[in-house]
Amino acid sequence: MSLHEKILLLKNEISKGVIGQDQMINSILIGLFTDGHILLEGVPGLAKTTTVKAVANAIDLEFKRVQFTPDLLPSDILGVQIYNMKTQEFSIKKGPIFTNLLLADEINRAPAKVQSALLESMQEKQVTIADNTFKIDKPFLVLATQNPIDQEGAYTLPEAQLDRFMFKVVVDYNNKEQEYEIAKKATMNSFETINKIIDKNTLEQIKEEIKNIHIDKELEEYIVDIICATRNPSDYALEEISDYIHFGASPRATIDMFKAVKANAYIRGNDYVSPLDVALVIKDVLRHRIILSYEAQAQEINVDDLIQKIIEKVDIP
Repeated sequence: MSLHEKILLLKNEISKGVIGQDQMINSILIGLFTDGHILLEGVPGLAKTTTVKAVANAIDLEFKRVQFTPDLLPSDILGVQIYNMKTQEFSIKKGPIFTNLLLADEINRAPAKVQSALLESMQEKQVTIADNTFKIDKPFLVLATQNPIDQEGAYTLPEAQLDRFMFKVVVDYNNKEQEYEIAKKATMNSFETINKIIDKNTLEQIKEEIKNIHIDKELEEYIVDIICATRNPSDYALEEISDYIHFGASPRATIDMFKAVKANAYIRGNDYVSPLDVALVIKDVLRHRIILSYEAQAQEINVDDLIQKIIEKVDIP
């Protein structure tokens, strides 16, 4: 069985426990295949946690979940140094961050100290407890969720933290047929058990194959043009949106776009990147990295609409 056939089998297996939400599943797989962290935004009950658990089960990965609250401490996530009175020695008790898949549930409820502690782990793939530094085993992926409608007791995520996420995926409601199927299976408790489809070694093989996916120079330049258009819209005849963007996307956006389009092409069964792959991931890569101006916020301008205007203006190769 080829690696691509295993990916199709993997997606089918995940769908046993998750009905619909194909975009969320694809995004999580892209994150896993490229070591990119994912931010999932959606109202409660849209199977965000269920999807992450299903992916962990199907890929034979260790999974841990942390419910973020305003009274959470960095040590609750990272771990703590404990003094043993019998041996009169200190020992390290590692926290839930030492895992493969960490679900940070309602991440925007955590205070600034917790955010900064998580930041090092996401970027450096290591944790500092007391004077000791520990490497986190690979693969390591943070899948964070936030609720867009309940802002009481919530902290706005810093831009530096948001930039560490490869994707910000907006999770929407299921359609009518999917909702009916969910309700039937949930009331009858008839969701199937998810079997392990691929192991960590297979995951590493997939990552290596994705690196070899071909992308034309013209398409690479097209991606860079889109990123640059978020910073200097007037250079691309986009004067009508220049007052709405305070800061454009960072260089990490370009790096993540290059990785994401290759992974998306691979999941679709192609050995080359097409403009469609760019279109399918661009909003997820950019929507959390474009900082709107006060004027845009006052007029309730949607960042996805600005990205769409940029896509329509920049010439496709």
